[in-house]
Amino acid sequence: MKTHVNQPRIALIHALTMSFGPIADAFRRLWPEAVTQNVLDDSLSVDRERAGALTPELTARIRALAQYGLACGANGILYTCSAFGPAIEAVAREASVPVLKPNEAMFEDALVKGQRIGMLATFQPSIGGMEAEFRTQAGAKPVSIVSVCVPDAMTALRRGDASAHNALLAEAAGSAELRGCDVLMLAQFSMAPALDAVQAVARCPVLTSPDSAVKKLRSLLSA
Repeated sequence: MKTHVNQPRIALIHALTMSFGPIADAFRRLWPEAVTQNVLDDSLSVDRERAGALTPELTARIRALAQYGLACGANGILYTCSAFGPAIEAVAREASVPVLKPNEAMFEDALVKGQRIGMLATFQPSIGGMEAEFRTQAGAKPVSIVSVCVPDAMTALRRGDASAHNALLAEAAGSAELRGCDVLMLAQFSMAPALDAVQAVARCPVLTSPDSAVKKLRSLLSA
């Protein structure tokens, strides 16, 4: 399937249904011309948590989802699940279209805003890999990252309580651990709706991965 040059097709690969809304909202606001396709394996995050590591089987599933998107004519691929970094990197090395990890664009944006970077997360297994990716992306820059995980916020969102999710994240944003940060990142795509609540508390700019990712993909495919 071919898409018009001004209407590129983007495969959005999800491990959580909760990521659908935030990324759809980002595309509506920032790149309405793009055609998006949602590709979901909603057992990925559960299996990743149970495995305790990124296994070869999980890596193969991440690759298979990309292959499906490409078979449907994708001009770009965006993963919205943040616990599969090395597997996504392997896909990016093979693919002939731009492939983005969920947070790489947000990391780029954060690295130009200061040296002390804060990160709020709701899914504990994603933090180690994300911090490693951030440090790799930072290279020799003199930056530090401090992460705070709020798993109860994810629990609230899974039961449909978005207000509690946002309030818990706002409370964490005001914690002593994140005080003094130059910029604060919301790690999971599903956290983006909490932006206003968190920004009201934070004393620094707050970034979301959907907004940063859409802007970067648009730039890559417009070049």
